[in-house]
Amino acid sequence: MTSANLTLREEADRLARQLFGSDEAGTDFANQLLDVCARARGKDFLIVHNPGGWGHARLDQCLAWERSIVAGIKGVIEEMGYSLLLTQYFRSGRGWREQMRDLREQFRFFAPKAREMAGWLRFILTHVNDIKVILVGISQGAAFGSSVMRQLGGLYPVYSIELGFPFQYKSWRIITERTLAMDSNGVRPDVLAQGNLRVGAGILMSAPFKWMWHLLRGRRVAFAHCVNAPGHEYDWDNPEIQKPIRDFLNTYFGAKK
Repeated sequence: MTSANLTLREEADRLARQLFGSDEAGTDFANQLLDVCARARGKDFLIVHNPGGWGHARLDQCLAWERSIVAGIKGVIEEMGYSLLLTQYFRSGRGWREQMRDLREQFRFFAPKAREMAGWLRFILTHVNDIKVILVGISQGAAFGSSVMRQLGGLYPVYSIELGFPFQYKSWRIITERTLAMDSNGVRPDVLAQGNLRVGAGILMSAPFKWMWHLLRGRRVAFAHCVNAPGHEYDWDNPEIQKPIRDFLNTYFGAKK
């Protein structure tokens, strides 16, 4: 290990101790941070997908339309001639204890977890030269991304694309000039984003029971698959979704010169 790499390791470990203490989660955090820094060097963009639901679904486990948004954004950046690294940030782990902890976090607009991710991003932007970050979040992932943007305070080259922002977090939401906020798919109203309290609350309250019902029968189903909300679907093939995202990316970045 070179002296530069050793220094970076020490700084990552120091940040992990500040955020987590000395437990295993801190070690995992530091290891992931160093891995992303190493793979992001020389890239123009870091695209970070914040999964919806409990925030731990790998991309291949997400709903098809959520995967299509991530793939579409990645494709536009590549079309413009930029290099990129696509990764995910998991705000919670698996298992019911982690999910109950995440549920408590949701009542605080994910603030403790958002502080961790904000620290993660600051570290990357400090140690990887000339890279820009695009956060991609849908539903709970959109709310988490907004909470992270609040923590960053507009001081870093971080952009956020947020789709289907749940109504219960609207009073905390922050929309900066670097945020693309889309709360309708242009086809039918999104009941979880538009604030239909009766319908939306019923959907959100029933989703954990649907998820538990599947779990008790030995079927591992992503939480997002249990949130069956009319209008809460944002597919890249929908021009009402694709065009605003393309316009946002072209306005801020344009073709690479």
